[in-house]
Amino acid sequence: MKVTIDENSGFCFGVTTAIETAERELQKGQLFCLGDIVHNGQEVERLDKLGLETIDYDDLRTLHNVRVLLRAHGEPPSTYHIAKRNNIKIIDASCPVVLHLQKRIRETYQTLHGKNTGAQIVIFGKKGHAEVIGLEGQTNNTAIVIESINDISKLNFTCPIYLFSQTTKSVEEFEAIVEEIKRRRTAVKNLESGVESQDTAVFEYHNTICRNVANRVKRLQDFARSNDVVIFVGGKKSSNAKVLFNNCLEVNSCTLFVSSTDDITLEILQQCHAAERVGICGATSTPKWLMEQIRCSLENGAKRL
Repeated sequence: MKVTIDENSGFCFGVTTAIETAERELQKGQLFCLGDIVHNGQEVERLDKLGLETIDYDDLRTLHNVRVLLRAHGEPPSTYHIAKRNNIKIIDASCPVVLHLQKRIRETYQTLHGKNTGAQIVIFGKKGHAEVIGLEGQTNNTAIVIESINDISKLNFTCPIYLFSQTTKSVEEFEAIVEEIKRRRTAVKNLESGVESQDTAVFEYHNTICRNVANRVKRLQDFARSNDVVIFVGGKKSSNAKVLFNNCLEVNSCTLFVSSTDDITLEILQQCHAAERVGICGATSTPKWLMEQIRCSLENGAKRL
């Protein structure tokens, strides 16, 4: 059994920067983080031991005169308003890619606001996800969030549509949604006897998926194909982990999802032991040290079989 860790897996630039910022700022004194800094329980626990205190929005409203780190996911305008009111110093580790997306959505909203066109700003993303909450906030929470192609029935196809995407979503899913919206709009136009209103003519879509995530899929699938068994390491709360795990599963049916060494069962050990090549990979929220732990667990466990 040869065990290999995918060199392209692990923290993306935004998450790496946020964690490095947290480690640096912790040396200066007490530091709070608004929400889990990354969707990986083991990394959150590691930073907690270093002194990083995780808080929620209710906590934020009651704190005064402290320092609060904003993680890579980005935040809605309301968070900054609360911080200013409570004299909270913000340590902003928002990912530049997310901040750029927020700016584009905010500018679109400001351009459309007050115009009686029925225009819809649509975000392809996971409802309630930290990044999506921040994106919705740029539109005063008027944006329509769709989680899959099945949700586009929420849209009014006779009115303008401006489509954006959460940065960690699947490019293929986004493209499928674009094509389905186009098809639905054509069907509506045909029902109207071929008469297309000025409003109906507007459909703008912006592939705002992070290039780091989009480019990772091909490399990850190549890695999955090159191994007999794939152990995908990801946090249970990570949207990105679910997407990338399914990308691996598409090309290698022997792909198994684990979040920590506690998930390495006897059945998984036996399956790996019977294989020649075992690959370990992970999400953009998966630390390299955790993948190393998984490798040690597999190798030590196999010796005991």
